[in-house]
Amino acid sequence: MSYFDAASSAPLHPVARQALQASLDEGWADPARLYREGRRARLLLDAAREAAAEAIGCRPDELVFTSSGTRAVHLGITGALAGRHRAGRHLIVSAVEHSSVLHSAQTHRREGGTVSEVPVLRTGAVSPAAYADALRPDTALACLQSANHEVGTEQPVAAVAESCRAAGVPLLVDAAQSLAWGPVEGGWSLLTGSAHKWGGPAGVGLLAVRKGVRYAPQGPADERESGRSPGFENIPGIVAAAASLRAVRAEAAAESVRLRELTDRIRSRVPGLVPDVEVVGDPVGRLPHLLTFSCLYVDGETLLHELDREGFSVSSGSSCTSSTLTPSHVLKAMGVLSEGNVRVSLPLGTPEEDVDRFLDVLPRTVAAVREKLGAPAATAAAGLVGSPAAPAPLVVDALGKRCPIPVIELAKIITDVPVGGTVRVLSDDEAARLDIPAWCEMRGQEYVGEEPTEGGTAYVVRRLAL
Repeated sequence: MSYFDAASSAPLHPVARQALQASLDEGWADPARLYREGRRARLLLDAAREAAAEAIGCRPDELVFTSSGTRAVHLGITGALAGRHRAGRHLIVSAVEHSSVLHSAQTHRREGGTVSEVPVLRTGAVSPAAYADALRPDTALACLQSANHEVGTEQPVAAVAESCRAAGVPLLVDAAQSLAWGPVEGGWSLLTGSAHKWGGPAGVGLLAVRKGVRYAPQGPADERESGRSPGFENIPGIVAAAASLRAVRAEAAAESVRLRELTDRIRSRVPGLVPDVEVVGDPVGRLPHLLTFSCLYVDGETLLHELDREGFSVSSGSSCTSSTLTPSHVLKAMGVLSEGNVRVSLPLGTPEEDVDRFLDVLPRTVAAVREKLGAPAATAAAGLVGSPAAPAPLVVDALGKRCPIPVIELAKIITDVPVGGTVRVLSDDEAARLDIPAWCEMRGQEYVGEEPTEGGTAYVVRRLAL
């Protein structure tokens, strides 16, 4: 079995396993006690904090451990907002942040605060100028991930941090996806991470708050972790997390080069091996181990199941794999194709042979899924022609049908539409708002726009190509 979903959770690093087993015997006591066992536990905790702080690039007394990366985000945002409540109640986030950040923003809005969501480019990156424009006199906090968890695009943290510094606004960086590859550059104020993303054990997160940043812990007071993260410290897990972070950093320079070569191989070869594919995310400014592509006329859930049967564990941001039947908020914000979405994120040590086997298996797997769904055969987009007088539009009723059926039905009928004529695709699937315009761009047709209709939305497409 080839595990290609390290962005969700990386396999436990051997160093983490060794440290965890060793510290189970030494780190079980209360580190706040003065007897021998307590002192021994305190030494382990302090050493882990120093190692993690060195890897992150902060002081040990600026770092606390939490019960998860999500918990670290929640504590960081609520504490920073409370600490700067006199400045205002305005929060800035990017449109592609992790759900933990966006859920915190929703809670802040429900409690009377205001939130600005900065849009992203088609690559998934924010514009530093757009972030700077979002800053206001009442901005209490800005949040920006270091790299995106779905498409791997790296964010301009240093430039955004400089704008925030000039405005006197702290910047919280969710660095969960990037910490394995190096410290976050730039003048960030708060930083969060999650151990299981870099090969540490699950259940350990970290929160760094720079000295001088106004921060007010929320909830009942607790003496643990400087009062910022309540509850008894998971010392064995913390020790293993710090040890594995140091270990993966030692391997990062060589592995980043090797894994980037492998992901570049997938990025370059997939469009030639599989017709009608869109590779998304920044091709250069991205994490070395992660890439995402979307396939037209493919049910994402079925594709993931078929790849699993072939021995590959991958993930997807397609609405077809979601219980909410809505496309990934990341893909939606980028405005890219969402159907048949596949995210490949390679763990450290991935063999080259596994990647080559994936490229061998993928074309026939996608073809089999398309055949089951009755998708049209792939054809090259024709050149554009002039637009004669348009006849009455055809209608495709895809109400009640989920991705990728509305796009498949559109592709089947487009050859019946006279050049210059239009077709209206009726759909109540949110993914159609992304996938129909994406299909038009890929097939050389014109996306006219959308209109409300009973039970859903009508997406209007004009035929331009023969």
